[in-house]
This record gives sequence, C-alpha cells and structure tokens, in this order.
Amino acid sequence: MKEIHITQIIDSVKQLCISSNYYLGEDLRNSLENAREKESWAIAKNILDNIVINSDIAKNENMPICQDTGMTCVFVELGQDVHIIGGLLEDAINEGVRRGYEEGFLRKSVVGDPIKRVNTKDNTPAVIYYNIVSGDKMKITVAPKGFGSENMSAIKMLKPSDGIDGVKEFVLETVRKAGPNPCPPIVVGVGIGGTFDKAANLAKKALIRNINEGNSDNYYADLEKELLEKINELGIGPQGFGGKTTALGVNVEVYPTHIAGLPVAVNINCHATRHAEIEL
Repeated sequence: MKEIHITQIIDSVKQLCISSNYYLGEDLRNSLENAREKESWAIAKNILDNIVINSDIAKNENMPICQDTGMTCVFVELGQDVHIIGGLLEDAINEGVRRGYEEGFLRKSVVGDPIKRVNTKDNTPAVIYYNIVSGDKMKITVAPKGFGSENMSAIKMLKPSDGIDGVKEFVLETVRKAGPNPCPPIVVGVGIGGTFDKAANLAKKALIRNINEGNSDNYYADLEKELLEKINELGIGPQGFGGKTTALGVNVEVYPTHIAGLPVAVNINCHATRHAEIEL
C-alpha cells in the first residue's frame, strides 16, 4: 500500500490554488484567440483582445487572472490502495487552500455561514468532492469558482417525457437568462441524470474537462457541439455587447437515473474557467 504524507498534499494544494488563479489553460486561451479571429463585430473583437492581454499579464506578472479568486472546489480521485498518513485528508486540503490564498495574495471570498456572513479570512473551507478509484495514485484537481457565473447556474427536475428537447431548451434558457452577468464568453457544464444533487455535481465536474475533449459517447459529443452552436446563435457575445462568441465550450456529463426523473443541471463559468491538477 502506497503512503502519502499530508505535507505533500498541503504543498500540492497550495501550489494548485496559486497556479490555477494565475495561469489560464491553453485550451481556453487558444479558443479565445480563435474566437477573436472569427469575430467581425469590432466591439466583440476588442473585448476578446483585452481578455487575451489580461491573461498574458496575469501569467507574466504572476498575478490573478480575475479579482474574484473564487471559492475553492477540489476534486480528489483517491486510489483505494493509498494510505494517507500524518493527519486527516480534509484538514490537509484546507490547510493547502489557506496557505495558497495567503502566499499567492489571492482574495479571500468565503463566509463561514451563509446567513451570518462573517468572512473566514483564509478562503476555507473548500468544497471537496471525493471519488474512490482503483490503484495507488491520488489525483487532485483544484478549480476556483467565481460567483458572478455561479449565481447564473440552475437545476431543473424535468419529466422523462421532456426528453432531449427539454434538456436543450433548459440549457439555452439558462444561458439566455444569464445574459452578460457571468462575463461571457462562458464555458457551460451540463449534468444530466442521477439525483438532484448528482446532476449538480456532474455539471461542476464537466467544467474541469478540457473544452477540446468531447464526451467519450458520440451522442453526447454531438449534443455538446449542437448546444455550443445554438448558444452562440443567441448573440449575447463577449461581455454581453453582442457578437458570435457567447460560449467557448459546452461539456456534458451523464449518469444513470430513476425511471421517473430527468434531472438537469447547468453550471456556468466565465471565460476564466480555472483548474489545475496533480497526480501523487
């Protein structure tokens, strides 16, 4: 059995918090550049120029891409042959977040209670998703989630009879209602199936997939392409000023569900869809 000490986890999470907030993924940067070349609307083109310039400044100057450095979402794939030593895994993850946000000069945006609203002053606790897998590896993905886009997300319990057309309409309606609020161009994570909470989890997980890697099921890969095309036909455009680029990508994840239900969740992210990962 492989042993991983919590100090390694703490340091890894710390570095992931910093790097994910400083450096935009190549898939997104390339998509922004491609969108800029295709835009004919001058205002939209200028906005995309500024977004690319901003990401380059963040990378070169080692500073956050956006002032909203998010609530830290952490996805853990833990091999069942791994033994965590030196302390609790959850404590180690939160300590890594605390150090990352302190040492990376990242804004602390978490309140300890949703009603009392007192800032925790270190961006903890993180929202942690665990998945037990085979093997002796541990994969950690840190995905800071800003709330300008999170607040535009939605979930709906469709009826099975609503079918795929109902899914498409709900996704499009959610993006249409969001308008300029999530700082488009956006990335759209869609979760279909499971239960109420599982659908939301799937939509969140969809956002950490490279936007150039389509769903492994051709049916859903085609659905991703269709939704992206229809979303861009809405004409919301970069920052809501119109144009061809409302979304950079749509990722769909699915899970088996009950015979009486069709849960669908839409998790919207801005153009700074940040995530970084490491395997221990």
